[in-house]
Amino acid sequence: MSEKSGADRLLDEAIDLIIRLQNDPENPVSQSMITGWRARSSRHEQIWQKVSGAHGMSGQILTDRNRAARTEKAKITRRKLLVGGLAGLGAAGTAALTVPHAITWARADHMTPKGEVRRIMLADGSHSTLGPQSAIALSYRDRERRVDLLEGMAYFEVVPDAARPFIVETRGLTVRALGTTFDVSDDADCTTVCVASGIVEVQPRANGPGSGFRVAAGEWITFDAATNGMDRGTRDIEQIASWREGLIIADREAISALIAKISRWHPGRIVMLDPRIGSERVSGLYDVKNPAAALEAIVHPAGARVRRVSSYLTVISPI
Repeated sequence: MSEKSGADRLLDEAIDLIIRLQNDPENPVSQSMITGWRARSSRHEQIWQKVSGAHGMSGQILTDRNRAARTEKAKITRRKLLVGGLAGLGAAGTAALTVPHAITWARADHMTPKGEVRRIMLADGSHSTLGPQSAIALSYRDRERRVDLLEGMAYFEVVPDAARPFIVETRGLTVRALGTTFDVSDDADCTTVCVASGIVEVQPRANGPGSGFRVAAGEWITFDAATNGMDRGTRDIEQIASWREGLIIADREAISALIAKISRWHPGRIVMLDPRIGSERVSGLYDVKNPAAALEAIVHPAGARVRRVSSYLTVISPI
């Protein structure tokens, strides 16, 4: 059997420290051990923040379980923590994890849950196909048709109207079209626009007027809000918005953005222990009908592995 990687070993040690603290929270030795362990290196501290963050959301459940366990003369074990406590993360922690979604979706006119793709007719006869865990807000006026992509991905089939351009707003881009079909996705600060027919004008919101780009059929453009960088390329028309058929096609795409996409089909939360993994770029074809296998294929070129800790938590760490 191969020896555990450094990240796995540290993850196990952090979990053991949390178990010790929960079993005997009043013992100063437990706190002293944690303080000393965290001080060993920045990597120790990073792992602790990841693990304790998950623990913090399920802490009350673990405390309640611990009190009950003491009444029965029992102790919390690693199995109880991973299977029970982190199940609590999915149950009690769901509120914490979905608060941002709740705030976003309060503004939404149309939204989808994880795993669902839905085609919607808009007020002007245009259509929008929403990917999983996606949301849009509509604002139709006399001189424009405006759609805010609040989260996720959407494919638009626009009815021509020269008097009222069709505008899609994301956190990083404004996309303007008259009559065309195009795909927009917003994942991990990366916004991608792929055009299936017609021409759209893409304007980075941070760059100001006059910095727009025209994107024609078969072309795509990606804007990275974190670096203000732009990337362009071409793609077969048939491959655009392939997520509607259960496939994600990546062309030099950041792993962080791909993980954000796949997470819309993947149950529970995905935690990446090393942010350097997410900065790597990969190309490939990924089947979202099997999101666990897709995650493995995405992170493997970056020297990372996927571990499903529970039904509610998946961890990506260096091999």
